[in-house]
Parts: sequence; C-alpha cells; structure tokens
Amino acid sequence: MLNCAAIMGRLTADPELHTTNTGISVTSFTVAVDRNFVRQGEERQADFVDVVAWRQTAEFICKYFHKGSMIAVQGSIQTGNYEDRNGNKRKRTEISADNVSFCGSRNDSGNSRNDDVAYEQPAPAAFSTADEGDFKEIPEDDLPF
Repeated sequence: MLNCAAIMGRLTADPELHTTNTGISVTSFTVAVDRNFVRQGEERQADFVDVVAWRQTAEFICKYFHKGSMIAVQGSIQTGNYEDRNGNKRKRTEISADNVSFCGSRNDSGNSRNDDVAYEQPAPAAFSTADEGDFKEIPEDDLPF
C-alpha cells in the first residue's frame, strides 16, 4: 500500500499554533496550489488543499511561514467523516504533513515581513550543484546499454 502526497503552493492565511489537551502542538492551514493547465482565455485555476501538521513540524511552520509564503508539503492523505452544526454528514480530506520545505526566495511571497531568519533551506547534498569538471566522460564501450 502507498499513501503519499506532495504539493507546493502558497499559504492562504497565517498558520496558528494550537496545543491539544495532552500538550501536543498542532496547526492546520490551507495551501493554494496552481493547476498545471489553463484553457485559452481563462484565468489560472487553483486547488485549495487543507493540511495538518503536528509537534515540531507544526512549531516550525508557525515560526517561519506566513500568509503568501511558498511551501512544499510532503505527507499522507487522511479522510474522515463528521457532522456539521446542522446535522448534515460531511467528509473531509486533508494532508497530514510529514515534511515541509521552503520554496522560492525570501521575498517571493510579496510580503515585506523582515525577520532575521534564513527562509531558504540549503539544498540536500544529493541535489547540490557540481562543476562541469567534476564529471568524466565515459567511453561508449563501457555503457551497459
């Protein structure tokens, strides 16, 4: 079985940190994710995806992200049923965040908030850039295909 979701978009509001009765940090927020396609003559469409984050991930998000921030979320999809105030049965779908990352530049959100915090995470070692001289050419006879 596989339940894996990854989205990238902008926060629609400032995330707020809450604490459960047992002292666990939690935050829920919505990410506006642009659709990949646009029909000629139409405006770009977006999907609004609900996300929940727990513990240190929730604290990290509330400390470093704000409305308009670009965020990448990786996690799993959770669904549930509930009854609204009028007694109507409803279904909810959200992503439970396992990892979140910064995307874009510090000023990319259009918000002029100035914190003394680096908003860009360093790239993982596997994705670091290399100089052209770091690669040697492999003779065609040595290729496995």
